[in-house]
Amino acid sequence: MNEQLTFIGGGNMAASIIGGLLQQGWPADRITVSEPDASRRQWLDRHLKVALAEDNARACEGADAVIIAVKPQVMAAVSESLQPAFQTRQPLLISIAAGVPSDYFRQRLHPQLPVVRCMPNTPALVGQGASVLYASETTTESQRTLAETLLAATGLVRWVEDEEQMHAVTALSGSGPAYFFRLMECLEQAAVEQGLPRELARDLVLQTALGAAVLAQDSEDSPAELRRKVTSPGGTTEAALRQMDAHGLPQLVTRAIAAATQRSRELQQQLENP
Repeated sequence: MNEQLTFIGGGNMAASIIGGLLQQGWPADRITVSEPDASRRQWLDRHLKVALAEDNARACEGADAVIIAVKPQVMAAVSESLQPAFQTRQPLLISIAAGVPSDYFRQRLHPQLPVVRCMPNTPALVGQGASVLYASETTTESQRTLAETLLAATGLVRWVEDEEQMHAVTALSGSGPAYFFRLMECLEQAAVEQGLPRELARDLVLQTALGAAVLAQDSEDSPAELRRKVTSPGGTTEAALRQMDAHGLPQLVTRAIAAATQRSRELQQQLENP
């Protein structure tokens, strides 16, 4: 925990990582956040007590790792502002910007720059995130370890060795929370239509989703086997699942993930060829 960290962007995802690091004992004086919005800097100062800056290049001076936590729409301007900081030294760059390939930074900042690309998701805000990382060939083992340590502060961390797989990761875990929220929304409404009060329906939906996830995580059984165990022949669960399958739920999910994966590729192409 002696490394000096600089975050470019101080939004919710950056704050969640920083908060997790502070809880694990990372010194606040080893963290700098470059954030252009004054009100957001005040929030960061009040809640996280980290060092603050407005100049991106200056904030990177002496950093062992620079974490890019801005939206892809402003990446061109941010990259341009960082160029002076990466000409004489190349600290580890970790990008949590969706759809931005690792080559994007090496082409604009330095060809030997060590880059770790990360796809986190919003449950990181409550310490239950899922982050998938890809490291460029210029990244050392110690830098990979550092990147994993930083993202582990918000939850599960896994690696892929093929950057092309990040598109499917984006479709599954990056966008995935919205799929579960949509299912929760539908279950709640269906229960209301069957006569339950909305507040009770919502409480039951949320607790059932949480319980199912924890049970699946703690069990040695696959989700398919857990489903079989809870489905009694001729019972209520079987009746519901039969309707889901009859109306093409498995095929629908397959098409949805394929569409999100393709859209991720398209967004990357737009970034590379504006």
